[in-house]
Amino acid sequence: MTEEIIIAGFGGQGVLSMGKILAYSGVMQNQEVSWMPSYGPEMRGGTANVTVILSDERISSPVINLFDTAIILNQQSLDKFEKSVKPGGTLLYDPNGITRHPVRTDINIYKVEAAEEAAKMDSAKTYNMIVLGSFLKVKPIIKLENIQKGLEKSLPTRHHKLIPMNLLAVERGMLVLQTVHTV
Repeated sequence: MTEEIIIAGFGGQGVLSMGKILAYSGVMQNQEVSWMPSYGPEMRGGTANVTVILSDERISSPVINLFDTAIILNQQSLDKFEKSVKPGGTLLYDPNGITRHPVRTDINIYKVEAAEEAAKMDSAKTYNMIVLGSFLKVKPIIKLENIQKGLEKSLPTRHHKLIPMNLLAVERGMLVLQTVHTV
């Protein structure tokens, strides 16, 4: 099993930390992992993306142009990465702020109203974990217990009290996923 993932959105949406948690969780599951972030000089509001590769075999290169899965959190990222999903692959997106929705018919398309769900949880910081939960519902490649271990590794000790809330957000993301189109 090899899964090549791009996660893209604005800085401040938790794009890089979602990729980091996914990567650490893969390590906890004894997988080979690559985590390669890319972001502009702005901290919040600028675009950010991260490529994560999880594999049962050695990873030859972290640089890829086509992805098994694209997790898209803003319009600019949808415009840039929709065409980079392999035919038969998966595109998962949050429609909040999206004006032109995905149009490809040769990929699986799912949406999650993560911003709306984070507001219902009364915690904007759970946004990326809701998205991660939706991804794991579509592609259950990481066990929930390893997501917890990934959170423990990636979050500073002083924030470990937030792990239960983050795990609830992952579970919520699994419940609120909506199928748009499957091939």
